[in-house]
Amino acid sequence: MTSQAERQSLAEKTGLLPEEILRIEEALGRPPNETELALFSVLWSEHCCYKNSKRELRKFPTQGPGVLVQAGEENAGALDIGDGWAVVFKIESHNHPSAVEPFQGAATGVGGILRDIYTMGARPLCFLDSLRLGEIRGEDPGVRNNRRLLRGIVGGIAHYGNCVGIPTVGGELTFDPSYDGNPLVNVFCAGVVRHDRIQKGAAAGVGNPVFVAGSRTGRDGLKGAAFASRLLGSDSREDRPAVQVGDPFMGKILMEACLELFERKGVVVGVQDMGAAGIGCSTSETAARGNVGMEIDLDRVALREPGLHAADILLSESQERMLLILQQGREREAEEVFAKWGVPLQQIGKVSSDGLLRCRIGGKAVVELPARLLTEDAPVYEREAKTSLSSSEAILVERPLGLTECRSSWMAIAGLPSLASKEWVWQQYDWMVGIGTTMGPERADAAVLRVRLEGKTKYLAFTVDGNSRYAALDPYRGGEAAVAEAVRNLAVSGARPLGVTDNLNFGDPYRPEAFGQLRGAVEGIAEACRAFGLPVTGGNVSLYNESPIGAILPSPVVAAVGQIERKEEIIPMGFQREGDRLLLLGGWGKGLSGSIYAWEVLGRRQGPAPMVDLPQEQGLCSVLRALAARGVVHSAHDLSDGGLAIALLESSLTGTGCLGAEVSLPASPTAEELLFGESQGRLLITVAEEEKKAVEEECARREIEVQSIGWVTGSWLRLEQGQDRLEIELAELGRIWKGALTELMAATPKLD
Repeated sequence: MTSQAERQSLAEKTGLLPEEILRIEEALGRPPNETELALFSVLWSEHCCYKNSKRELRKFPTQGPGVLVQAGEENAGALDIGDGWAVVFKIESHNHPSAVEPFQGAATGVGGILRDIYTMGARPLCFLDSLRLGEIRGEDPGVRNNRRLLRGIVGGIAHYGNCVGIPTVGGELTFDPSYDGNPLVNVFCAGVVRHDRIQKGAAAGVGNPVFVAGSRTGRDGLKGAAFASRLLGSDSREDRPAVQVGDPFMGKILMEACLELFERKGVVVGVQDMGAAGIGCSTSETAARGNVGMEIDLDRVALREPGLHAADILLSESQERMLLILQQGREREAEEVFAKWGVPLQQIGKVSSDGLLRCRIGGKAVVELPARLLTEDAPVYEREAKTSLSSSEAILVERPLGLTECRSSWMAIAGLPSLASKEWVWQQYDWMVGIGTTMGPERADAAVLRVRLEGKTKYLAFTVDGNSRYAALDPYRGGEAAVAEAVRNLAVSGARPLGVTDNLNFGDPYRPEAFGQLRGAVEGIAEACRAFGLPVTGGNVSLYNESPIGAILPSPVVAAVGQIERKEEIIPMGFQREGDRLLLLGGWGKGLSGSIYAWEVLGRRQGPAPMVDLPQEQGLCSVLRALAARGVVHSAHDLSDGGLAIALLESSLTGTGCLGAEVSLPASPTAEELLFGESQGRLLITVAEEEKKAVEEECARREIEVQSIGWVTGSWLRLEQGQDRLEIELAELGRIWKGALTELMAATPKLD
């Protein structure tokens, strides 16, 4: 055994803890060799084994009547959508790589989540993304760099998604100085597969051959998982070798070859994509899941260049690669399919019976380790957590503005990059490819896709949501709000929620404040999911999101999937018909704490986070689904960022013919609270005048507050509060909202 001093030295080189090195030695009965230690350094990183977060993730509800593959079982979760079909979906992050090389970091994030979906046997349908960046207004070097990062990230997502022919149909983009130098890039993908064609990521069958399909193995992405499991440095150049390089054209043909091979029942025994830790991770994970071993000859791995060491080959994260365990005797079928698509395929080993991962190179054994020790038996910790909440005192303004005085504030928040139209982003995405996109970017609160499956048409809805302001004030409420908003966004699009996946973006887990934020958000998400009866089917944890300037805002992100029974039940976001009644469901709300208005206009980043009333949220969504089934709702939009002011703006500018509205506000609370407050659990809908009474009766039955606040009309937004009046021309508001982000990015330099 090594001495304590030697273990300390090894810990500094590998990123492992000294006690972890001792644990490895005790399990093996000997010190690990250099290659084995390199494997442990990556596979026991937070990115691979979730050693600091796994205990928290066990708090999520993961089971339900529609769950076919639950969290932790495979590469992605799978839920039943009827008629023998399942939707497969997951969200992943690529934050650190995107901070260093924004184009390739984001592009390979898309490629990685794509492989997670079709590894399950599913035909991918769409992408969504959740992006967070630092301040982009101004000309300071850091601000210009944030714009450079945004251009690169959006370009990388567009490049990969467009090349593989899968639409990016929605997402979110917000900005805050806490993300300076540490952007968040979370990418969601969903696909569909028949129940009997779901593929498993477990090796089986002693003697069955093990193959690598796809690109050759190079030095790119070496120890990328370990890089993602530590803090970013001040000089990102040293981390560039850890960033992978994507090849979407190889990604496309590898996907098609795999999906065709999966149709040949019984050929593929197990399959695992090569993401974090490459061959080392995929071989040990599949072996451990199947309670078998694996013998690997590294000399058989096709390399991009000679001279790679064993650890380099095992831990390279070269993209567009897949590990396949085939049924012995049916290798020729796989070879024919991959040759047809022009995808390289090499046998590198076979399944063994003893549970050990054995690797050799040049005829010499370099790895002999229990596969489970690398994966399932990795350490799990419970870190110290400190709960820190913002002040419980509500924000009070010295002199509340009258309605007329709110005009300039309305214009100001309409032009905030976080609230302005994201047209500059989604115009770069081919969001219509595949002709299944029924509701795309800025047309509904959730993207809606039409999917034709063996003669039957399914309508699936997807959304990704999270509010870092709320989580910063109260992580628990921030977690609850992320789920509640996602479910609301499905409801106002006409969808019934099926399940969620999450991406948890937080700081250094060794800081009690950061770990307390993670714990609070997880518990909030878990409670909200239980209230809605939704399973969490999997997700991603991204920790160590701290740059030299400090930690990011705690950023729990929730992606939700829903189903719509009939085309007629799909609800757009924008106003559709002049003369429609405008109804507010859920009440006027009060208070400004946590709102973007408070943070950006008032400069007040304190106070309680908006409260989430889960029973009301449930009732609200039930009302919407009932009304959608009757076809009486012409448009619907939830009140979230920017409150009623932004809901009215977006409903007006994204609908048919840019119709405005006339709205009557009550005498209290203040005009600022009524327009810009972000009280949760509220919706804005339009219905025909003759349906108004029926809607009110439906709301009454479910004890949901409803007010008739005006009607759809003209090309203006006209509001009144007693004798006070406010009138804004839509054309003027539209120029600000639609042009803000585009104008900021117009002069942004391209990547070096």
